Amino acid sequence: MSGLRHPVAALSLTLLLGGSVLAPLAQAAGKTAPAVAAPPAEQFVDGIAAIVDKQVITLGQLADKQAQVRRQMQQQRIPVPEDAVFKRQVLQQMINGALQDQEADRLGIRVSDAQVDRAIQSVAQRNRLTVDQLKKEILAEGMSWDQYRSELRSQMRDDMLRQRSVEDRISISDSDIDAFLQTQGAHPMPSPSQQQAPAQAEPPAAAPTGPELVELAQILIEVPDYAANSVVDEKRQQAEAILRKLKSGADFAGLAASSSNGPQALQGGDMGIRPLKDWPDLFARAVADVPAGGVTGVLQSGRGFHILKVLRRGYAQRPARAAQPAAAPTPAARAPQQAASGPMMVTQTHARHILIKTSKVVNDDKARSTLESLRQRIMHGESFAELAKRYSQDASAPQGGDLGWLNPGETVPAFEQAMNALQIGQVSEPVQSPFGWHLIQVEDRRTKNMEQEFRRMQARRELMERRIGPAYEDWLDQLRSQAYIDNRLEHTRSGVQ
Repeated sequence: MSGLRHPVAALSLTLLLGGSVLAPLAQAAGKTAPAVAAPPAEQFVDGIAAIVDKQVITLGQLADKQAQVRRQMQQQRIPVPEDAVFKRQVLQQMINGALQDQEADRLGIRVSDAQVDRAIQSVAQRNRLTVDQLKKEILAEGMSWDQYRSELRSQMRDDMLRQRSVEDRISISDSDIDAFLQTQGAHPMPSPSQQQAPAQAEPPAAAPTGPELVELAQILIEVPDYAANSVVDEKRQQAEAILRKLKSGADFAGLAASSSNGPQALQGGDMGIRPLKDWPDLFARAVADVPAGGVTGVLQSGRGFHILKVLRRGYAQRPARAAQPAAAPTPAARAPQQAASGPMMVTQTHARHILIKTSKVVNDDKARSTLESLRQRIMHGESFAELAKRYSQDASAPQGGDLGWLNPGETVPAFEQAMNALQIGQVSEPVQSPFGWHLIQVEDRRTKNMEQEFRRMQARRELMERRIGPAYEDWLDQLRSQAYIDNRLEHTRSGVQ
C-alpha cells in the first residue's frame, strides 16, 4: 500500500471526543519548549534538567511543565505522585517530546496556522461551544490561549509524524487477513446477552448495531531488551506488588502516575477508547469478561508486564446512514453503506499522484513550488505518468504514480477530500498531507459491489489498529537509542555527579 493511505490508529481522537476542552492536550503533556541554543559555559550545571542531542531542557522549563501537568491531573482527579517521582515522569515525557520534535524537524513536518484554526473549530464543535466560549473555558482552566494553540499544534504535528513514520513499518499480508477472518469466525466477540444482567428485570433494549467500545488504562512495568532472568523476575515481582495494592483498594490512576513506564502514566494510564476488537489481542482477551471498573491480573508482553483497568465499556449505535461532510459531496465522497443483506455498492476512484516529501532541505514552499511547476507542464501537454516516474518520491513512482482503485476512507482525509473534488481527467492544485505535498489526477470512477472486499478492508484496518501501538513504541525506542540523552535527574538519583 502506498504511504499516503490512511493509518487506522486513532491518533487524533482527542480532537474528536467530548469531555474537558483540555482533552486535546492529554497526549501533549510531555512537549517541551522549542529548542534553545546550548547554554554558555558559565551557566550552572544544576540549571539543566536534560540534554537531548543539541536541545537543552532547563530546570525552569521542567518546573513550568510540572505546574501545567499538575493542574491537568488535579482537574482529572488523578493523584499526583511524590515530587521526585513526578519530576522524573514529567522529564521523561519532555525527553520523548524533544525526540519527536527533532524528528519532525528533520522530515520537514509543519502545522500551519490555518490547520490549527480548523482543529480548534473542531474541538469547539465537539464540545458544543463557539470558539470564543472555548477560549474562555481554556483561560478558566489556567492555560493561556497562546499556550493552548501551541500545545495543540504540537499534538497535531506528533500525529502527522506518527502517520508518516510508523505506518510504513507495518506490513499486513493477504495470508494475515485470511487468518484473521477465520479467527473472527471461530471466536466471535461476546454478545450483549453475555454481559451482566441488570438488577431489575426490564424490557430488552434494542440490539446494539455498532461495535463494543472499551476504554482501558494500563500500568506498564517495562523490561529492558535482552534482560537477564533475574531482572525479568524483579520486574514481575514489582508488577505483582502493584496488583496487590490495587486489590487492597489503592487508586489505579495514582499508581499509574507514580509507577508506570507507559507514555500515558501522567494521564492515570488512560489509553483511550476504541472497539474491543481493535485492542491488541493480549489486551482484548484479558478484558473480554472484565466489567467496567475491573482490573486484570499481570499480563506479560514483549515490552514487559501490564496491568489493565476497564474504565468504561458499552456499545455505540452505528447510524443508519453515514454522516455527510459539510460541503456538498461528489459521488466519490459517499461512504460505503450496507443494507441488512445484499450487495454493498461503493464508488471507487482510480487516481495517480506525484509526491514531494518535505525535509530540512525541501520546505513546504519549495515542495509546493515544485508541484506548481509540474502542474503547469502537465497543463501544457506533458504526461502526468512520465513526470511522476521522474519526480515522485512515493513507492508508486515506477508505475507513473498509479494508486489503482481507491475506496472511500482508504487515503488520508486531506488527500481524499482533494481527490473527491476532481472531475475525471482533472489535476489538482498542490495538496498537503502528513506525507508531504501531492498533485492528484483522477483517471476514472466506477461503482462496484464491495461486499467481500469490504470485509477484507475492515480486517486489514483492525489488524493495523492492533499493530500500530507496539510499532509506535518500537519506533520511539529507536529514536531514543540513536540520540544523545543526558538525563541529569537520573544522574542525581544514582548518585553520579
